[in-house]
Amino acid sequence: MTVPAPRKVPMPGPRHFDTHAEVYDRARPPYPAELWTRLRELGVLRPGIRAVDLGAGTGLATEPLVRAGATVTAVEPGATLAHRLRQRLPTVTVHVATAETAPLRPAAFDLAVAATAVHWFDLDTVLPRVHRALVPGGHFAVWRTTFGDPTIPPTPFRRRVAAITARRDPPPPRPAPTESDTAAWARTLTHTGHFHAVHVAEFRWSIDLRSPQIRDLFTTFSDWTPLEVDEAARAVDHLGGTVREHYRTPLIVLQRLPHD
Repeated sequence: MTVPAPRKVPMPGPRHFDTHAEVYDRARPPYPAELWTRLRELGVLRPGIRAVDLGAGTGLATEPLVRAGATVTAVEPGATLAHRLRQRLPTVTVHVATAETAPLRPAAFDLAVAATAVHWFDLDTVLPRVHRALVPGGHFAVWRTTFGDPTIPPTPFRRRVAAITARRDPPPPRPAPTESDTAAWARTLTHTGHFHAVHVAEFRWSIDLRSPQIRDLFTTFSDWTPLEVDEAARAVDHLGGTVREHYRTPLIVLQRLPHD
C-alpha cells in the first residue's frame, strides 16, 4: 500500500462548514442529554428565556433551546447552513452574520450560547458584544465536542486516525488554548473582566459509527483532506464495519459581570 506523503495543514476556516452544509447537517452527532439537563439544573435554561446561539450551524444547539421553551435568535455566517436552519426551525430569528458583526441589541438576551464555535471567534470583540447583549446577571454557556477522549486508551480506529494525522506537517500555531484544556479556556473567556465562570463540567459519552457515518463526519472536519477521509472510512471497514468513538464535551457557564 502506498503511504501518502506528508502534507501541509492549511489554516482552517469556519466557511468550510458551509461548503459541506448537507453533510454537516446529517453527520454531526447531538450533544449529550446530560449537558442540557445540567443547564436546566443550573437555572440558565428554562421556559420563557431569550437566547442567542452564536455560530449556530444547522441548529444542533438551537433546536434543543427551542424545545426547552426559549425564544431563540441564531447567528450563522454560512448562508447555506443558515438556510437549512430556517427550514428546520421557522420560529427562530436567523442572522447571516458572524458573532463579531451580528446585530445584537443591548440587554436583549438572558442566555448566549456558543456550541463548538467559540474557537473561531475574535474574543476581544465578541466578549464585550455578548456582555452588552445580555441582561444584568445573564449567562454565556460555551461548550464543544472533542472528537476523541484523551482519557480513554486509544482504540484500534483511533490508532489509525493518529497514523493519518502523524503524516502531516505541524499545523501553524493558533492563538487559543487546545481543545482539551478546559481550564485554559475558562481563563481565556474571563480575562477581560466581562464574565466570571460559575460552572465548569465535562461530559464523556460514546457513539457507534459505521464507515459511511465516519466518512460524513470526518468530511466536516476543516483540516481533513478527501484522501484522509477516505482512508479513515476504509479503516472502519477493515475493523469490522463499525467503531465505537469516545467523545468529550466540556461545558463552561459564565455569568455577566457589571462592567464600565
